[in-house]
Amino acid sequence: MKRLPRLMATCLLTLAPLSLTHAEIDQFKIMAPANPGGGWDTIARTLGDALKANGQAKNVVVENKAGAGGTIGMAQFINNEKGNPNALLVAGAITVGAIETNKSPVNFSMVAPIARLMGEYDVLVVPENSPYKTLTELMDAVKKDPGSVSFGGGSAGGVDHIIAGLMAETVGVEGSKVNYIPFAGGGEGKAAILGGQVTAYLSGYGELADLITAQKVRALGVSSDKKIDGVDIPTMKEQGVDVVLANWRAVFGAPDIKEEEKAALIKLVEEAVKSPTWQDKAKASQWTDMMLTGDDFKKFLEEEQKVTAETLKKLKIGG
Repeated sequence: MKRLPRLMATCLLTLAPLSLTHAEIDQFKIMAPANPGGGWDTIARTLGDALKANGQAKNVVVENKAGAGGTIGMAQFINNEKGNPNALLVAGAITVGAIETNKSPVNFSMVAPIARLMGEYDVLVVPENSPYKTLTELMDAVKKDPGSVSFGGGSAGGVDHIIAGLMAETVGVEGSKVNYIPFAGGGEGKAAILGGQVTAYLSGYGELADLITAQKVRALGVSSDKKIDGVDIPTMKEQGVDVVLANWRAVFGAPDIKEEEKAALIKLVEEAVKSPTWQDKAKASQWTDMMLTGDDFKKFLEEEQKVTAETLKKLKIGG
């Protein structure tokens, strides 16, 4: 009988770590390396809301630090959150291009890959009063005089920039000759297209859906392989502009976190994206589920870096 208390104590000690892994985190931090209003910011805030709604975190602080395609925010995250198991960085395809284009001193080897979350296709829009009624008309203008058509979008070397370059190539114009104007955040970009400061604007459908629905801009095409369910916009491909490309987004952990902390973050994110908060936003924004974690995500990232570098070189974008 004397052994019973010792056995109970052993069981309690064994169970303690399990209960701690499910405890609500007092303060969680998410770095969105862009200005408010864009894709990274939306991902960060939606994930934060999901963590709170799930009871996984009491408070979530979203930090915005724009510049250089997300690499300035990445640098701040790397410097400030070293060893912090309760912090995430939002990044993605745009960051891959920005690191290559800007010859960035920080890169993905300095953070911990956690999960590729989702992807979305780009939509190309023009102002409501634009003289271009179709994608064909716009591309005819690009072919005639590339400099006369300005494309707005995210950071230089990112997905939007690559799509603009690939579109130009379909009409025989070198990607490097595209008049591309990068914006640090979706809010600035949307203001630019509404104000007619750029001829056309490229971004994820979810970011521009409100303007399209309100008929404040005209959508000329999406970069998907086939029409998006529930979205009455023709694909670029079916209009003779054979460009198909998705913009994926992911989250990364801080430098020097332990393997068990990385595993805990993966589980944390997997649970959060199953929540109604995340799922409702994903449905409304036409996000495609692209969940990939651990070593599989790491392998995908390595391949993506190689392909992006080759594409940028081909299009003569960047240094």
